Amino acid sequence: MAIILKTEKEIAIMRRAGHILAVALEEVKKNVRPGITTRELDEIAERELLRRGTTPSFKGYQGFPASLCASVNEEIVHGIPGGRVLKEGDIISLDIGNILEGFQADMAVTVGVGEISPAAQRLISATQAALTVGIAQARAGGHLGDIGAAVEEYAQSRGYGVVREYTGHGIGRNMHEDPQIPNFGRRGKGPELKKGMTLAIEPMLNIGTEKTKVAPDCWTVYTADGSLSAHFEHTVAITDGEPEILTLIEE
Repeated sequence: MAIILKTEKEIAIMRRAGHILAVALEEVKKNVRPGITTRELDEIAERELLRRGTTPSFKGYQGFPASLCASVNEEIVHGIPGGRVLKEGDIISLDIGNILEGFQADMAVTVGVGEISPAAQRLISATQAALTVGIAQARAGGHLGDIGAAVEEYAQSRGYGVVREYTGHGIGRNMHEDPQIPNFGRRGKGPELKKGMTLAIEPMLNIGTEKTKVAPDCWTVYTADGSLSAHFEHTVAITDGEPEILTLIEE
């Protein structure tokens, strides 16, 4: 699949989808507390997307059974919501996507459940910052490797493992489009970044090893050493100037 450039009209649709997605995710975040199940969070996510006129994009995608990926503690991505009850001190990564008028948006955050350890908070803050430095490289005239290099340099400077087996991706009419966006790389390498590209940039950092395993459910990815992991993601459009984050709550 070639990299697909989007028109201003198409990006405007994705911006609306991203706004709705951000609002829905905020509602999910408000309900993260000790005693709630990941299934209940999924139900909130689906309700909030549907009531705002969008379709959850994860549910049914390649057989995934839910509208929200809910990954707890050592789980990195693709956690299936269910009966797991969140406990004080857990961290949970919430990954969500939607479809509006044929175009998609995708975003993720990691939040603490009640009071969390300083190490967990440092991991969350570093992963969010890694996303920020990666997005800053999403400029026309740069190269795809600039994004991954920035994420990798930031994460490694703080001692975190950078997940290499799962990446960001292009996004538009399809959830996953070219190019893949690794969270590692070399500056000046890879395809040139051009106005109209829309990218889902999503660092995943681990306190321990970068190595991963997949659970018997064939979806949930977790750290090979059982260490904590965090995940942040935004959908971003490349413009003539500053990169535009499409998955934001409008003021």
